[in-house]
Amino acid sequence: EVQLVESGGGSVQAGGSLRLSCAASGSAFTSYYMAWFRQAPGQEREGVAGISSEGTITVSHSVKGRFTIGRDNAKRTLSLQMNSLKPEDSGMYYCAAGFRRTLMPRDYNYWGRGTQVTVPQ
Repeated sequence: EVQLVESGGGSVQAGGSLRLSCAASGSAFTSYYMAWFRQAPGQEREGVAGISSEGTITVSHSVKGRFTIGRDNAKRTLSLQMNSLKPEDSGMYYCAAGFRRTLMPRDYNYWGRGTQVTVPQ
């Protein structure tokens, strides 16, 4: 089992940047495929980017070229560098751990409580 705590959200103007972090505690961090998801009010949760313990990355088309996912296995942390932010990037961002290399929420076993990102119009 792993516990996840996100941080780093906030409000930023369009075109700005934010860096999200996720701290993991518990067992076997390297056993998990880690990912970031986001959810806007009234919308389904969507996968943003995922990374294996070896560093293989999957990125959603909607954020490709703007967001970068990173992982430090020694520190048990996951990060998401978000650049060129747009209003449509607003939402609650969640860190998740699972065993399948997908960006489907149903494939993830553990979730953090989320951190809010707001990019005003």
